[in-house]
Amino acid sequence: MVTMRDVAAEAGVSPMTVSNALTGKRPVSEQTRRLVMAAVERLGYQVNVAARSLRQGRTGVVGIAVPTLDSHYYSQLSHHLVRSFARAGLACVVEETRASREGELAAFRDSRLNAYDGLVIAALGLNEREINALSREVPVVVLGEQELHQSVDHVSMPNVDGAEAATRLLVERGCSRVAIVGSPPLDQLESATLPEGAAFSLRARGFLRVVEEAGLKAAASYAGVTQAAGARCALDLLRLPQLPDGVFCVTDTLAFGLVRGLADHGVRVPEDVLVIGYDDVEDARYHIPSLSSIAPDHQGLVDHAVHLLRRRIAAPSATPQDVTVPFRLVERESTRRPPG
Repeated sequence: MVTMRDVAAEAGVSPMTVSNALTGKRPVSEQTRRLVMAAVERLGYQVNVAARSLRQGRTGVVGIAVPTLDSHYYSQLSHHLVRSFARAGLACVVEETRASREGELAAFRDSRLNAYDGLVIAALGLNEREINALSREVPVVVLGEQELHQSVDHVSMPNVDGAEAATRLLVERGCSRVAIVGSPPLDQLESATLPEGAAFSLRARGFLRVVEEAGLKAAASYAGVTQAAGARCALDLLRLPQLPDGVFCVTDTLAFGLVRGLADHGVRVPEDVLVIGYDDVEDARYHIPSLSSIAPDHQGLVDHAVHLLRRRIAAPSATPQDVTVPFRLVERESTRRPPG
């Protein structure tokens, strides 16, 4: 049986450092924490959850609440969170909130009634005041784009900067008629409220900023969040007087649907239209054509969420942290025009 001392020897640190890295009782550097977790992974070390629960009065279970599991991004995110918590000796209960205030309230209620040690929630429907009040009942880390003013631990993605990078790539590739899929009309952007929360609006804002800098006109289409919605947006673009030659989709899921919808009407990507998405889900590498995308640091997002929740469980009065993960632009076939 692998022990904590075995992990310490493998990582080249003390057993106390391993304990702090796994429990969050005392801070360790990010480099040390990654070193310890790599040793845990190699050796297959498992925390004795039952014994720890008896000592600490905890259940060893955390909740994960996401808007839907029928999504490339959220299913991938949930999968990696479950694996990371398991490596730390914590079991997970995953539930869908249906992107509704009621569903998110139910996630907090279930966490409290089932005595979960903590909750990671991608919140879209609750406001800052409600989240702040509910966080007093259960340790929580919020994922998403709410302006929480450091009232709770919060991990977000670089929505505006990533969208700017995606749009600049289209401009650099010679696109002069651009469009965004997943946004209301751009002249209504400031007043529009989307059920998907602020992320879509922030990405549209980044797109619009580059469009205005380049002096281009742009179209926008919104029909929902699914691949079918992306295909419906393709029909909107095909009805325009002139088809855009570059499209930024605010999620990869929408991009997959858009490419399919265009292909159904004889429009080819990238020969006729360049397309780039956001999220860099695994399927982006395997679609035909492979999809260019903005790749947030998914592992960093998961690592921060797990670390912050464990720290909050161990130290309920710790100062909240607000983290935005970095990104990189991954260019693939969908934005590379063939010669000629």
